[in-house]
Amino acid sequence: MKNQETVVHSDPEILGGTPVFIGTRVPLRNLIDYLEHGHNLDEFLDAFPTVSREQAVAALEAAHEALTARARPAR
Repeated sequence: MKNQETVVHSDPEILGGTPVFIGTRVPLRNLIDYLEHGHNLDEFLDAFPTVSREQAVAALEAAHEALTARARPAR
């Protein structure tokens, strides 16, 4: 599975530096928005065919790892 660095990048020449899936102009935020609004991963992939399933899953896994690493025990 790809890691975050090879899945999403930010380039000032692409959408003003908005983080996008590598090889596309699709912002990572689009994936988050789709899921937030009740759409599933297949619907996102159908709407943005330049993003591979592997890229989308790797981005979600990286987000999970980042959030888990920052989690604090309940008091």
